[in-house]
Amino acid sequence: MTSTRRVLVALATLLVLPALVLGLLPGAAGAGTPGERLKYVALGDSYSAASGVLPVDLTSPACLRSTRNYPNVVARTIGARLTDVTCGAAETRHFSEPQYPGVAPQLDALDARTDLVTMTIGGNDSSVFIGAIAACGAAGLTTLGTGSPCRDTYGTSFEDTVRTTTYPALVSALQAVQAKAPHARVAILGYPWITPASGSCYPQLPVARGDVAYLHSLQTTLNDAVRRAAAATGATYVDLDQASTGHDACQAIGTRWVEPVVGTTNPVVVHPNALGEREMAAEAIRQLGL
Repeated sequence: MTSTRRVLVALATLLVLPALVLGLLPGAAGAGTPGERLKYVALGDSYSAASGVLPVDLTSPACLRSTRNYPNVVARTIGARLTDVTCGAAETRHFSEPQYPGVAPQLDALDARTDLVTMTIGGNDSSVFIGAIAACGAAGLTTLGTGSPCRDTYGTSFEDTVRTTTYPALVSALQAVQAKAPHARVAILGYPWITPASGSCYPQLPVARGDVAYLHSLQTTLNDAVRRAAAATGATYVDLDQASTGHDACQAIGTRWVEPVVGTTNPVVVHPNALGEREMAAEAIRQLGL
């Protein structure tokens, strides 16, 4: 072989190999035919919808869905064609039944052509997670932030409900998603930290000092239920534990991903702000290899 021909063969190899490698990368499958944009459907609750982050998506104002939520950030970043049916206060049951009049079951957005599905869901089931935050906030006000009135009152009941009720509901929801979108890559995000692991920022977050760790443990249990449900159904779990550490509602503006109750910048408290949604999108893109 002449030297010129060897150079041409080498150049051809360099051009072909990247295409072959990209075809083998995670997430490359199910991306549609060449020239088509990824068909991406976003499901989930207020953490997916970015309730409280302006501007509101006026196509479904009852859902308090923001045009700056993490699904929109993901779609813009990867150039996907997004169908966003996320809705504030959604439970897993709202995948298969209407949440409000005029708001269809979220699974209706899926079909066999769907390539990618993301969601954050489970925190509203049985009112266990959001209910616990509200209960602990109210209890903290009665003691002016001292003691552990919420833990003393409720004990393990919240975590028991997550393990016995929320977990199987998550498994069923993920199975239903996969049945409606059998060719899609399905991902479920954990919830970013709301409280630090210990300490207190009362009254910014009106939870008693002894109940901060109590709520943190509950969120650990919820995220573990989400992780286990993903593992049981073959979905991908997007772990936000490490990334959101140090970005809880007790932190300063510009650092926190989740808004507190006092001094909030969002009308919907104890929910991700625009920074949090962008960072959730970044983690989803990174961990999914998009």
